[in-house]
Amino acid sequence: MKKMLLILAILITATGFKAKAQDESPAKTPKWISDKGYWVLEDNKKGNSFSVINFYNNDNQLVYREKLIGTSLNINKKKTLMKLKDALEASIVAWEENHTLRENEAIVAKVMQ
Repeated sequence: MKKMLLILAILITATGFKAKAQDESPAKTPKWISDKGYWVLEDNKKGNSFSVINFYNNDNQLVYREKLIGTSLNINKKKTLMKLKDALEASIVAWEENHTLRENEAIVAKVMQ
């Protein structure tokens, strides 16, 4: 009898979790995430401080690279993330015109000012 009650309790709990999981709405995408591509930030804080920002399109193709010397970006700030999104979208639009990799044209530096 105890085994039957235990099995019944497990079944009720398991079906309850499934129903709850199906009722949850999908999470919203943050505003700073672009639907055109993504960026990768590489920091070197030892010795000479510099950052390298690589922008990629959704096909994982490198479309733009910029090296910022003496600058470290705080990607914990929403304002910085929104500016990186703007730079990403600008570089993807420029890349779509001629499909060549561009480097160090100060797109990020201009957006961060």
